[in-house]
Amino acid sequence: QVQLVESGGGLVQAGGSLNLSCATSRRDVSIYTMGWYRQAPGAQRELVADITGGGTTNYADSVKGRFTISRDNAKNTVYLRMNSLKPEDTAVYYCNLRMGFNFWGQGTQVTVSS
Repeated sequence: QVQLVESGGGLVQAGGSLNLSCATSRRDVSIYTMGWYRQAPGAQRELVADITGGGTTNYADSVKGRFTISRDNAKNTVYLRMNSLKPEDTAVYYCNLRMGFNFWGQGTQVTVSS
């Protein structure tokens, strides 16, 4: 069974920054795409950013230029650096691993106050 454990969420003022981390229990994830999704109250879960095993990144338009996704395959960890946070970034952020089947973390709350 694959476990994904997120950390780094919290409360921040608009314009501030947060770093999210997601560590997986699997040791062979370097070839698989990992990503971050978020879900605000009453909204559908949406892709924030993902990164392939080769390091190709993809971002939602709403976060381009503000968020940066990266990964450390030696640590089986994916990161999300979030700068210039806005109140509309408030959501539960979920880590995702795609290995044919989608694996999800438990989610971490990010709250941005205005």
